[in-house]
Amino acid sequence: MDTVTVLLLTFILSVTGLGVFIWSLRRNMFDENPEAASVIFSTGEIGHVEDPSATPEQRAGLQQVVTEGGKAVVDASLADRLKKELADRLGADQSTAYVTFTFLCCAIVWLVLASTFGLISSIKLHNPEFLTEYAWLTFGRTRTLHLNMVAYGWCPMAAFGVAIWMLPRLLKTRLYGGRFALLGCMLWNAGLIAGLGSIAVGINDGLEWLEIPWQISILLVLGGALIALPLVFTLRNRKVEHLYVSIWYMGAALFWFPVLYLVGKLPGVHFGVEQATMNWWFGHNVLGLYYTPIALASVYYFLPKIVGRPIQSYNLSLIGFWALAFFYGQVGGHHLVGGPVPHWLITLSIVQSMMMIIPVLAFSVNQHLTMRGHFKTMYYSPTLRFIVLGAMMYTLSSFEGSFEALRSVSTVAHFTHFTVAHAHLGLYAFFSIVMFGAIYFVMPRVMSWEWPHPRLISVHFWLVTLGIGIYFVSLSIGGWLQGLAMLDATKPFMESVRVTMPYLEGRTLGGSLMTLGHLVFAVHFVMMALRYGTSRVGPALLHNRKSLPESQAIAGA
Repeated sequence: MDTVTVLLLTFILSVTGLGVFIWSLRRNMFDENPEAASVIFSTGEIGHVEDPSATPEQRAGLQQVVTEGGKAVVDASLADRLKKELADRLGADQSTAYVTFTFLCCAIVWLVLASTFGLISSIKLHNPEFLTEYAWLTFGRTRTLHLNMVAYGWCPMAAFGVAIWMLPRLLKTRLYGGRFALLGCMLWNAGLIAGLGSIAVGINDGLEWLEIPWQISILLVLGGALIALPLVFTLRNRKVEHLYVSIWYMGAALFWFPVLYLVGKLPGVHFGVEQATMNWWFGHNVLGLYYTPIALASVYYFLPKIVGRPIQSYNLSLIGFWALAFFYGQVGGHHLVGGPVPHWLITLSIVQSMMMIIPVLAFSVNQHLTMRGHFKTMYYSPTLRFIVLGAMMYTLSSFEGSFEALRSVSTVAHFTHFTVAHAHLGLYAFFSIVMFGAIYFVMPRVMSWEWPHPRLISVHFWLVTLGIGIYFVSLSIGGWLQGLAMLDATKPFMESVRVTMPYLEGRTLGGSLMTLGHLVFAVHFVMMALRYGTSRVGPALLHNRKSLPESQAIAGA
């Protein structure tokens, strides 16, 4: 197949996709409160804010932004029905509490360890003599340990924990198969610990994102499959007719990952150029078809719940889902620009990268219109700050990624720190920040305990926001200058190294702030786990139940 044919076919496909997008607008798919979008709310809940991480004062301000006068009204005739629905929700939360807590504890441990090794790796880039006494602390190993702790430690553990907590709430039933998830968690972490140990002693498969030896990777595949089983069992026992879009995203992600990882790790199958192609097929798909769907599912659930209104257009959310599933599969090929791979394969990857603008635009427009008139709620809601910022970073990282795939941009940015900056914009500024917000919402429900020090949430937010900002800007500028220096035939290669030094120091500064933020987060998490602070009984409320009218106390659950 020649390049002209590929371009023609992809052009036709992209125009068709754009036509579907325009058709959705013409069919009034921006209706404010379609029934499907209201599935996540119980009777009378629309109009009530919900943020377990907020203080009573913050919650009062949050409610005032959403409704005039600062009070939400529940129809007295619906009170009994609402009591039953909230009792069922409490049962659903209780069924997931232990499983979710286990996953999130693992996530916190891996986050701290990954941050430590990432900071060590960053320092080594501008201070090569730092910690050179031991082989396992050399840059090649610490950087690889950092990547695997993030990719298979912090990110999946946080994603699994949040997904398992949301699942019964979205299906309005209790969790089924939780023991399979716990067994899967044990196998996964055992495999990860063994894999990290092999990497530390210099044994790995030599492919980025796939360094863990395939013999050990079997444990991750089995663990991931077991963790996905509760989705099947709980779906079979659901009490809702309609599956909310978050279920679509979570279901796809939980089954895509084991398949992706299994194909990527099959021994004796991938060789040479084909192996490089598979490597970046996996590398990009694990980001776009696992981490991204889980984070989007979280945004689609937590953002409407916090502001107390359904998403603006439910049908746009479905367009975003199917466009992501359809367009993302071949995006990774643009990392092979200039390599010995078929020209049409690179072209197809570039075009599909640009076509990703469709699902990103669908998501971004939908979230903006949902928040329209409610952006002031971010001032009061600690959780919403993380969720909205993460959602905005998804838009930014996706648009940057689409244009970075272009050959004219890739010529400069390829093999530079610019690509590292972009990777952190997606996996950290988008995914991780959304997970932070989700955990702040989830943990009070899991523990029936308030966050002991809400101010620490604000400290965490500003540390990681400032940190990733410095990190991203420093590496973006330094990486671009590095690329220009490498393309200049009159300059020696070492000039491209020298020009990056101030920006690598900026990277370390940003990474230090992010690590400090993670330590604040971890300490706060441990305080809650040890039951330090305010006690709760039943659903996590932001006010004392006795001090509220009955309708308001119910609405806070």
